[in-house]
Amino acid sequence: MEFSHIPVLLEECIEALAIRPDGIYLDGTAGGGGHSFEIAKRLTTGRLIAVDKDKQAIAAAGRRLAPFPLAQVVQGDFADIPRILKELSIPGADGVLLDLGVSSHQLDTPERGFSYSVDAPLDMRMSGEGPTAADLLNTATEEELSDIFFRYGEEKFSRRIARNIVEARQIKPLETTGELVDLIYASIPAAARREGGHPAKRVFQAVRIAVNGELDSLEKALNGIFDILNPGGRFAVITFHSLEDRMVKQAFASFTKGCTCPPDFPVCVCGHTPRGRLVTKKPVLPGKEELARNPRSKSAKLRTIEKL
Repeated sequence: MEFSHIPVLLEECIEALAIRPDGIYLDGTAGGGGHSFEIAKRLTTGRLIAVDKDKQAIAAAGRRLAPFPLAQVVQGDFADIPRILKELSIPGADGVLLDLGVSSHQLDTPERGFSYSVDAPLDMRMSGEGPTAADLLNTATEEELSDIFFRYGEEKFSRRIARNIVEARQIKPLETTGELVDLIYASIPAAARREGGHPAKRVFQAVRIAVNGELDSLEKALNGIFDILNPGGRFAVITFHSLEDRMVKQAFASFTKGCTCPPDFPVCVCGHTPRGRLVTKKPVLPGKEELARNPRSKSAKLRTIEKL
């Protein structure tokens, strides 16, 4: 199956990065190479490093970027971008983009196990390596599962779902997405199932985040990537749910924070100065045309900061 991913907020990302033809840019979530392609074609003497931990995405991005000698594809986690730059002997970047969404290819390839709409093996691994969703669901304690569902999916029936999973796996280990969906349906009251989209959406999000360590990677990346930006460099992040967006918003706010002295101090003694400035005070959202063309962009938010 050909790797497909519609790049979200494409024009807005290119504008946010303010690409210079001679600049150094990184796409930390290359996917099918949609954003990377638009960055690469604007370079004349600069350089693009396209990073992704999904092997299928790396292959697709490599094919997409083949016409651009200034582009290089690297398999890795976006949290490791500072290390990747060091290994490539690149001292700093003029722009970094992260698109934290799951690609259309990952959602639409049944054997990847990301979708609650198709019965498939419980996998959900971005890299294809390490413990699967099935491993997590069949070994974690009831308390651990409940915490994962509530913390990463904001699922208010997390305890009931976790309890039913533990009871079910004592009879037979969970193996497929369909089995998980059935357990979720059985755990949520009928009235609640009719609210807020598919009943399994929040649990699937939570399991995917836990399996891939997504929020840990994001926390590491936010600080590490900002540090390797050149002065005037920009860091753009597309989020798709409130947990990610809150982390990005808080991190960017900390980078722009200035003096922390009490208001009654006549002069600043803390020495704190802003390290960055927000390119837009509010997140950029998809327009009506994009929403009609790509409904999966509905929850996307783009935030961008510039290093001073």
